[in-house]
Amino acid sequence: KINSRSRAADIADDEWTSLEDLAACADIISLHCPLTEENKKFIDRQFLSRMKHTAFLINTARGGLIAEEDLADALNEGRIAGAGLDVLSAEPPERGNPLLQAKNCIITPHIAWAAKEARARLIKIVGENIRGYLNGKPQNIVN
Repeated sequence: KINSRSRAADIADDEWTSLEDLAACADIISLHCPLTEENKKFIDRQFLSRMKHTAFLINTARGGLIAEEDLADALNEGRIAGAGLDVLSAEPPERGNPLLQAKNCIITPHIAWAAKEARARLIKIVGENIRGYLNGKPQNIVN
């Protein structure tokens, strides 16, 4: 669960720090978590106000993690440096989504996974799965 009392790993010294402290000291915050009722729109005005003015927010997880109006305001007012978003709360984006016109906001069409390297790895895994099946040693079985 992610909420205002959750904790995030501080990789530098293997201790834990609060999300509030993380927001205040991170240069880049990249979201990689599922969307749950507990973390819906947890990136909101309050969280964004804690971020450094030079910080960037990246979201390749789920659009509903971010209060989009709050992020657009933070970007347009220069409270954070920028955002890179591969997901929005509604896809395709609804007309009037404030992030479509926000300053320093790059939005990709939910294709962050589609780098050439990722596609090549996917094709290799499929080939290995087929070979394994044909040789009587199936891999990556889902029951």
